Amino acid sequence: MGSKERIQRLKDDNRNKILDASLQIVKEEGWQALSMRKIADIIEYTAPMIYEYFANKEAILTELANQGYLLLAKKVKNAKDETTDLEKQLEAMWFSYWDFAFEERELYQLMFGVGTACCGLEKTYTCVESHGKIISDVIREVMKDQQPSEELVCRKYFTYWSVIHGLISINLVNQGNGDVTNQQVLKDAIYGITRSLTG
Repeated sequence: MGSKERIQRLKDDNRNKILDASLQIVKEEGWQALSMRKIADIIEYTAPMIYEYFANKEAILTELANQGYLLLAKKVKNAKDETTDLEKQLEAMWFSYWDFAFEERELYQLMFGVGTACCGLEKTYTCVESHGKIISDVIREVMKDQQPSEELVCRKYFTYWSVIHGLISINLVNQGNGDVTNQQVLKDAIYGITRSLTG
């Protein structure tokens, strides 16, 4: 391995250490506790050294959100690939979205601004195929006999997202009704919206 590759690998490692430390702080203390000084303490670097990799805390948050969107898109795509039945794909994708929200609670909060001041980061998302596009493509396929406009497909996607994100948000702020009720509400919501696609 040449010196150029070694230097790049070292930079990538340092960048990942900063991101890992940031997520560790957030998991232990919440988003409001994240600071460059705390990150520096964990990775045993000076705060100015962190600025060589990220211009500010917002740049770290943006990168973490981007990683979250990549992970969510991967999970949604994997769920879609488990079946060829379009309606089952929609259910599987939304359930994988739900699971992601609780498995990666801190990332979800950052990505969608649940209980944080961090909102609107999806606009900086760099992945070509987002979870929203994957789901919208299946909605469009289910509705193909109606030759839906992009506006209608978008509206149906946001109908699903509003209900599911709302239920997730309620649970993330500890106001949910328990796992069994949540799963049934989620299933009912997905079923009802899916029925409306062909009705």
